[in-house]
Order: sequence, then structure tokens, then C-alpha cells
Amino acid sequence: MMMAYDYEKLGLKVGLEIHRQLDTKKLFSPVPSEFRDEVDFTFQRRLRPTISELGEVDPAALEEFKKGRTYIYEGNYELTDLVYMDEEPPHMPDEEALKVSLQISYLLNATPVDEVHFMRKIVIDGSNVSGFQRTAIIAMNGRVDTPWGSVGIPTICLEEDACRIVERRGKEVVYRLDRLGIPLVEIATTPDIHHPEQAKVVAKYIGDALRATRKVKRGLGTIRQDLNVSIKGGARVEIKGVQELDMIPVIIEREIERQLNLIEIRDELKRRGVTPEDITEEFHDVTDIFENTGSKIIARTIERGGKVLAIKLPKFRGLIGREIQPGRRLGTEMADRAKKYVKGIFHIDELPNYGITEEEVRRIVERLGLGEDDAFVLVAAEEETAKNALREVLQRAREAIEGVPEETRRALPDGNTQYMRPLPGKARMYPETDIPPILITDEMKEEILANLPELPQERVERYVREYRIDRSLAETLVNDERDELFEELIQKGVKPSLAASILVVVLKGLKKEVPIENIRDEHIREAFDLYLSGKIAKEAFEDIFKELAKSPEKTAKQVAEEKGLTLLSEEEVERIIDEVIQANIEVIKAKGMGAMGMIMGRVMAKLRGRADGKLVSSLVRKKIQEATS
Repeated sequence: MMMAYDYEKLGLKVGLEIHRQLDTKKLFSPVPSEFRDEVDFTFQRRLRPTISELGEVDPAALEEFKKGRTYIYEGNYELTDLVYMDEEPPHMPDEEALKVSLQISYLLNATPVDEVHFMRKIVIDGSNVSGFQRTAIIAMNGRVDTPWGSVGIPTICLEEDACRIVERRGKEVVYRLDRLGIPLVEIATTPDIHHPEQAKVVAKYIGDALRATRKVKRGLGTIRQDLNVSIKGGARVEIKGVQELDMIPVIIEREIERQLNLIEIRDELKRRGVTPEDITEEFHDVTDIFENTGSKIIARTIERGGKVLAIKLPKFRGLIGREIQPGRRLGTEMADRAKKYVKGIFHIDELPNYGITEEEVRRIVERLGLGEDDAFVLVAAEEETAKNALREVLQRAREAIEGVPEETRRALPDGNTQYMRPLPGKARMYPETDIPPILITDEMKEEILANLPELPQERVERYVREYRIDRSLAETLVNDERDELFEELIQKGVKPSLAASILVVVLKGLKKEVPIENIRDEHIREAFDLYLSGKIAKEAFEDIFKELAKSPEKTAKQVAEEKGLTLLSEEEVERIIDEVIQANIEVIKAKGMGAMGMIMGRVMAKLRGRADGKLVSSLVRKKIQEATS
């Protein structure tokens, strides 16, 4: 449930970063930008941080390096060449991707740069084989107007997408190379968003501008939305991986709630008189307390030669277990930090529990000499691993005393967020030496300006005006990105009202019954081709799509033939009507045309999807009149 905050009083500031894949060839190599599961080769790498052009090491890169991971890359020869194995310099950027980026820039009221200069952004989480991502500013100083005021767009960038993760196995991470190099437009706003709903409006407008080009990829994972959120007394927090538009206000509200609760915890710690200097690195070996423990996790660790280490957190009792987001506590935040070393931690606010008894808790309290307000945290692991995990907990405790830490978090499906890494700084960029500057000529700008696509709302108005279809149908076509297919069908000769009805009403109606995402555009084209050639009736679309959703490997023609949905000849239709008339002749003689509805129902039960409804109605009317005259 959404909270009713006074956003102005809170000093809410939100900025958006939107990334969308372009539907062109890869950015620095002329290979298709497709996904494929066939693997022809693998190789592995270890990645290390480098010094940026500022002469510094980025803290986020350093954090990734500490994880000590090895990266395995899987590739397909058709979709990956030497450029994306980092064995060959990049080619010049794809011209179509550059032009589409400029189109988007103009649609967002931005000014293109005169020269495009690519930079390298240090990324060593394994998602880029080279250890960096190539990115360039394409345009600057755009804006989006909203009911709450104008929101600036300081930069629009063109960059290459990263690999997609396939599997994590201990210290190894497996990536697939097919996504690497797909052109990606990154659009960043200023933090001029002061209401959660305003953020959603801005994201939708930007999304509409992207879709207007009809050169962006569709489907899950092709668009990624990141949020930067802060309030007075809190800190800027980057939230990555927001997939759904409707979740943007929810995630912002949850982050406000988290920061407010962390501020309350900070204030309580200050009232208790604790300072960051009070959080000292003193590890206590309490393994002997758990010699006969009922905790299976701890018992297994001890059996393998591990230890149970504890740390004291002065004045933290009752605060580690305090909820800061629904179902998440300060202890959860500490555990998230420790997860690079261990699966979980134990703390006093949640004990006794998990097989740990009240007596074991009492003995730890005595061993550590804890006061009434003091807390402890336990980790069971190999000794050095346990120490590393507890160091992360100590650091998070120090940050809790200061308030809200600046960090990068991932969006969770329920609207909560989870720690990922420290907030990246400026020390992660350095010049790209393999790609010369690209001049954006006046001729190129004029050509793009002369051929700007219409925005989705403009397209809705045109559909209502030109095709006389209902506005809600037009809006759904455009919002569901079926508009391009809709216009294609009209050009083939399909009536606009029928095309809109099938693409919206029929497909939406099937959503609760079958996985309609399996119905591809080529399925829909095939079905309409059958209809236009007189092989199926419009009533057959629903049954054909229902089967295609269950068996997407089939064609529309196969389904029509298998389910007997191909149109019957007029003679066959007339014969079936005659059979129904004869079977109900007494009712017809008694009711005359009053039996029309009943007879139509019984006829259509036999002919639905196999005959044109208008033809059936006309023949039934004629046959009833003949039978009663």
C-alpha cells in the first residue's frame, strides 16, 4: 500500500536513467544483435581494476575485484566475432544505431553534439570481456514537460550492452556473449522529479519517444530503468533494474520508507551515545559454546573445521531487528553486505531461533561482556572467511551511526531493494583510443529532423481520425507495441476495425487462459493471410491463437487444418443448416422467425470458425422463411 508522504517537506529528489536496446546490428561489429542458446566455444578471464583518467581507482570496481571471481564466457560464432572476445579492435560505430540515437535526441528536445567521442567506462563484474564498456554522449540539454514541472535530460548516450548472465557457481560466473555489443541508448534525467507518480510519467514519455523510432527491441530485458533517490538527511541511492513502469512509484515509496527508518535508527544511536569509533574490530571465538548445538548450520560448519566468531555492536540491541522496509531489517542490510563471503549471519535481536538456544545466547552475552543495550553478531565459517564477513557487518554498523549510506541497490519484485555495491564515482572513465571522433554534420541533422517519427500519442490521434477505431483500442495498440503490425495488416487489405479487434480484444481475452507471449507476429501474419485468402473465417482467430500459444512451433495453417477451422464451401454450409432446420422443424413452424436465435446458436455450434457469420445468418433466415411459408 502506498504511503501518503509530504514529498516537498521530505525534500524528495529522483533522477531516472533509462537504457533501451536498439534493433540494429551490434555497435562495433557488423554481426546480428540476436539471442541464441547454441554454444560453439568458451573461454575464461580474470578482471582487475585500472586507474581512471583522474588517476584514481573506482570504489565499485575495487569492490568487484575483492570478490575474486573467475568469469566463463560462452559464445556462438554467428553472433560473436573477435571484437567481442576482445581480440580485435572495434570497428566504426553502426551508422543506423547512431542515426536512431539522434532521432531519439530530437524527440526529447535535446541538442546533438558536434562530435561524438567514445570513452571507456570501467566495469569488472564480468559483464564486459574487456573490463570496460564503450559509451559516448550523443546529445545534451533535453527536457520532458510534466504536470509537476519540467524535468531536464542533461545527457543522451550511445553505448554497448553487456553480456547476459547464465549461471553462478561459487567463485565462477558464466556469461553468454550474444547480448554483448547490442547498441544501447542511455537517457539520464536531472533530479528534478519530486513525486513518485511524476517519475512514472517521465519514464513513460521517454519510453514513448524510444518506441516512436520503431527501431528499439521489444520484450523482457530490452529496457532497464534505474532510479536515483534521496531525501533530506538521507543520501543518494541508485536503484538498478526496475523493469515495470507501474513499480516505479512503489520502489520510490519503499526507498523513502527505508531512508526514514535508517535516519530514525541513526538518531536513536546518537541518543544512546555511540560513535563510529566505538565499533572496533575485535573478534571473539565462541565455537566452544556450540559444541552440542541444535543449530544444523553451525553444527555442520564446526564438523568441517570451521569456527563461530562473534563481534560486539555497542548500543545496537533492538535496532538490528528493526524493520526498515516490509520484511527487511537493518540486520538484513548487514547480511547483504556479508554475502560475498557467507550465506548469512545471526544477531541477538532474532535469537533464540534457528536451533540456537536461550542458554547459548546467554553464554555469548557473558563472554562478550555485553551491557543491556549492546548487541552481538555471529558468523559460522572458515576463520578468515568469518572475519571478512564480520568486517562487512562492522562497516555497515558504522554507516548506520552516520545515517543512510550512498550505495547501488537492486530492485526486488515486491518493490523493496537490496545492496549491490558502493555507488560508482567519477573515477571509472578513460578515453577510448581505438575509435576516432565522429563528426555530426549539418546534413545529417537536417535529414533526421526532416524524417522524425510521430510520437505514440500522435499515432493514437491519427488512428482515431483516419481509421475510425475506438480510442481505447488505438491506445492499447500503441501501448502494447502492436501498432506497426496493425498498419502492416491494413496495407494488406484487412479492415482497420477487424485488425484492431483481433490484436486487442481477442488476444487480451486469451491472456488468462494461455501464455499469449508465445504468439509471435509471424503467427498473426499467417492467420490474417489465411483470412484474406478466404481459407478461414474471422471467428477462427481465437481458436487458432489459443492453440498457437500452447504450441508456438506450429504454423497458423497447421492449426487451422488440425482443428478443422478451414472454411467450408457454401454448399457444405447450406447442407449443415438444412440438417439443423429439419431437426427443429416443429419449433420453427410454431415460432416462425422467433426461432431465429435458437437455430443460429445450434448452427454456429457446428460451424463456428468454419463459415462466415454473415453468410450463416443470411442462409438461416432464408431457410426459416422457406420452412414457414
